[in-house]
Amino acid sequence: MNDTSAVAELSPTPAHSGYSLWQLVRYMLALGTWGFGGPVALVGYMYRDLIEKRRWISESDYKEGMALAQLMPGPLAAQLAIYLGYVHYRVRGATLVGLAFVLPSFAMVVAIGAVYRAYGGIGWMQAVFYGVGAAVIGIIAMSAYKLTTKNVGKDKLLWAIFLVSAAVTVITKSEIVWIFLGAGVLVWLVRAPPKWWFGGTANSFAAPLVAFFAVDAIDWHKLGQIGAYFAYAGSFVFGSGLAIVPFLYGGVVQEYHWLSDRQFVDAVAVAMITPGPVVITTGFIGYLVAGFWGAVVAAAGTFVPCYLFTILPAPYFKKHGKRPGIVAFVDGVTAAAIGAITGAVIVIGQRSITDWVTVALALVTVGVLWRFKKLPEPIVVVVAALLGLVLHPLMTHT
Repeated sequence: MNDTSAVAELSPTPAHSGYSLWQLVRYMLALGTWGFGGPVALVGYMYRDLIEKRRWISESDYKEGMALAQLMPGPLAAQLAIYLGYVHYRVRGATLVGLAFVLPSFAMVVAIGAVYRAYGGIGWMQAVFYGVGAAVIGIIAMSAYKLTTKNVGKDKLLWAIFLVSAAVTVITKSEIVWIFLGAGVLVWLVRAPPKWWFGGTANSFAAPLVAFFAVDAIDWHKLGQIGAYFAYAGSFVFGSGLAIVPFLYGGVVQEYHWLSDRQFVDAVAVAMITPGPVVITTGFIGYLVAGFWGAVVAAAGTFVPCYLFTILPAPYFKKHGKRPGIVAFVDGVTAAAIGAITGAVIVIGQRSITDWVTVALALVTVGVLWRFKKLPEPIVVVVAALLGLVLHPLMTHT
């Protein structure tokens, strides 16, 4: 009973009265089908749709989910979706929401993988990505702006954390978990210091050091390798799905030689131009290496650890989430996370904004989304893809 009342207290409406589990699953299925823009855009869509528009999830629940997703290894957007499913419907909600969010993009990358293997490459994809990549930067920038204004506001301490985290992300081109932890501890000590002064320890974060997703039922050596490697990747890479890309390159291309450099770049492009979580590129890579079951094993190996790392600590976040020390810790982690997301906009932009045309596409996207706030992002992405098909050949021949 106490747990239920705590959830009701944290929610803008009584638990379960605002929406059904099927409604949330249907929303996540749709988001996984048309949600372009990578992890930054996806968490922005969830905030806009589930908090601002539908009011199904409270701001505090969202911030707790963001903090947990940043503290635990695995893809940011998928973990946040799983946590939001857990908020009112516990493990059943987390499981169904997680599957609904991931399956559409998994089906897409498997289909693209089949075409890729049949025809030996995706030449037209460079042209599509030329337009989509630039528009996606505009979409992500708008999402980062909304998250910043809502969660950081005018708080000077949170702004300092935000700026440091953004700068570190830009400089290192990665997201460092110690920044998030340090930010949480700093705000906790400033706003709600423990009674023993500095005698307390921040033991609320206890990620397992070793996780291994075994594929015992499959004795094919290559599938076993794929399952073990992608479970390792999903268990030890923190931050957004984009953070896994350099990690995968080291294993898939340099260590195991499963893919060539060109194939790996194409795999990343597939992840960027398909909706849903960017980390679903593991499904595409698995398909190229070992067909359909390779895709299944690679995707499962990546997502099962992040699912467990979300639902196992979730009860503690729900039970103790209203304590001043935890609230302060979550505020600090959230500010650092949003700073990292904003820094990621710059890092990704350096790869996608390559000439005056892509600069113009990104700026026009921001302007259009600012002016027409209800314009669906998929329309922007489709228009950008068509423009890319037209403009890319012209730019490459000039």
